[in-house]
Amino acid sequence: LSGYSSTPSIHKDVCGYPLSIFFIVVNEFCERFSYYGMRAVLVLYFKYFLQWDEDLATSIYHTFVALCYLTPILGAIVADSWLGKFKTIIYLSIVYTIGQVAMAVSAVHDITDSNRDGTPDNMTFHVVLSMVGLFLIALGTGGIKPCVAAFGGDQFSEHQDKQRRTFFSVFYLCINGGSLLSTIITPILRGQECGIYSQQKCYSLAFGVPAALMVVALVVFIVGSGMYYKAEPEGNIMLDVCKCIGFAIKNRYRHRSKQYPKRQHWMDWAEEKYDKLLIAQIKMVLKVLFLYIPLPMFWTLFDQKGSRWTLQATTMNGYFGQLVIQPDQMQTFNPILILTLVPIMDSVIYPLIKKCGFNFTPLKRMTVGMFLAAMAFVCAALVQVEIDKTLPVFPSASQSQLKLLNMGSSAVTVNLTGNESLTLNADYVSTLTNLLFLHSNNLCKQYYSFLAIFSFLMIRNKFSLSSGSQSCEYIKDFGFGSSYTFFIPSTFCQDSITVVEDIEPNSVHMALQIPQYFFITAGEVMFSVTGLEFSYSQAPSNMKAVLQAGWLFTVAVGNFIVLIVAEIAKLPNKWAEYVLFASLLVLVCIIFSIMAYFYTYIDPSEIEVQFRKKVDDDEDDKDKQQKAEIEMVRRDSAESYDDNYKQSKIVISSDVK
Repeated sequence: LSGYSSTPSIHKDVCGYPLSIFFIVVNEFCERFSYYGMRAVLVLYFKYFLQWDEDLATSIYHTFVALCYLTPILGAIVADSWLGKFKTIIYLSIVYTIGQVAMAVSAVHDITDSNRDGTPDNMTFHVVLSMVGLFLIALGTGGIKPCVAAFGGDQFSEHQDKQRRTFFSVFYLCINGGSLLSTIITPILRGQECGIYSQQKCYSLAFGVPAALMVVALVVFIVGSGMYYKAEPEGNIMLDVCKCIGFAIKNRYRHRSKQYPKRQHWMDWAEEKYDKLLIAQIKMVLKVLFLYIPLPMFWTLFDQKGSRWTLQATTMNGYFGQLVIQPDQMQTFNPILILTLVPIMDSVIYPLIKKCGFNFTPLKRMTVGMFLAAMAFVCAALVQVEIDKTLPVFPSASQSQLKLLNMGSSAVTVNLTGNESLTLNADYVSTLTNLLFLHSNNLCKQYYSFLAIFSFLMIRNKFSLSSGSQSCEYIKDFGFGSSYTFFIPSTFCQDSITVVEDIEPNSVHMALQIPQYFFITAGEVMFSVTGLEFSYSQAPSNMKAVLQAGWLFTVAVGNFIVLIVAEIAKLPNKWAEYVLFASLLVLVCIIFSIMAYFYTYIDPSEIEVQFRKKVDDDEDDKDKQQKAEIEMVRRDSAESYDDNYKQSKIVISSDVK
């Protein structure tokens, strides 16, 4: 890992491509699988393993995502100013791997399950270990994000522009491929049952496989070490930009008095220290960054597909014929639709709009993308309304629930003050419709004398029942989200088992989520892809990293907004929260469209050429002026010499005479 090289130690080309990039591509695929696979099941891990409520699970999820998009700025600075891209990728990948392993270990319930009942006895251990793991993952995945693609681009020589473009296309494909496969596989792994002493949902396996893929990614990247071109760190442009902006603000504040003349732009106050070309480039970047101000609201809605939408899917029916879809697998529609919609948009939709004579500029596309994301949340709200109609009614905060079971051989009549009498037949468990809701001041308790089995996301279960010499099997089909009470008599192998359905299976189908995934993905294609293209076209070539940092920062801010809005609003109904987010994005969409209307598109390269030409002309004028001044000095010196020479000649002549 020591030293840098201007050329790779072993230079080999395969089909015109540097052999080193194949290691980078495999590394990226494995890393993206690791990240998206872990993230796909994360919110369910919070809710069902750590036993957090949905609001806390959502808050921690979005805090983690926000950190993942803040740390790239740190990674870029470290790579460009200190360690270089290669070492930064290596060191932070190690941190990344440790974090993934920590997450896998935190999901092993047997570690603290001393009584072997399937539930961890020391939840603090699991919470702390998982939070440490998530922090290390955020540091690792965010830190290497700006380095890997750029490091891959460094492997190509100047005459390999075509191969470099192909590499970036394959690189982007690997990102979506890793995301697609991981969101299919890890929910399946999570749905398995595993454990040393008791069998529970296998979150440890769902986190363990991504951890293993991250180990593979690290090993593959190290194996190709001898083939890489490793450029020395040359300094980070973001630091120069920040210093220049800081100096301009400080200098403007020092000269805030009216006695100092105003300048055309506030960045012009940096001219005393910084090059005018750098100042002009920063002005162009600031125009784009100003347009970024409303953008976080899009990411506020977009990233909820991994939190609120996944939790919404847990209350829905996932049977697609013979195929069973897990709630966290619904996220798979996003990468599938991306791979489908990107070529359709580029080759069909946009050309068709252009032929119709409509000037569909990048900013207009971004505006439409934001509107589509808002429509996705309107769809989510409509789906939630249908779900709420099917959910069981639980007692409120001022009520208690009493469940009565008659385990005797004759009917029993129950009389409770303030409630109608209830008759329970022999060997009977009260159903949901017969549940009594009593005010809490009645000090009622809830009694259970039965074998209760609560199912979640199961298809068909087989139970082995044994008592003494009796032993038999019982098979029962379960629906998504259902809950049953089993009343098992002493002669369970001869007599029938009474089954009471406490909570009906989910009846609203997961397919109803497809429209919202379609709208949010179409919005992503029009907003994100177009936004990056627009940003890069409107900034100088040496400022691309600044815009990338700014773009990633909007994603981080958007995830923090989820926490703020949800905490301030505290709406009792989920559908109302979806409508609130959709309304906020529509409002922001209107503001952005107004800002876009007044934006003037520029050609940064042309402006830079004109600026350099102007600077050269100014320097030529200065050179001419200096030459003229020198010529005048020479002329004056020559005339003075002639006068002195004539005077001396007269003196000499008079002396001769």
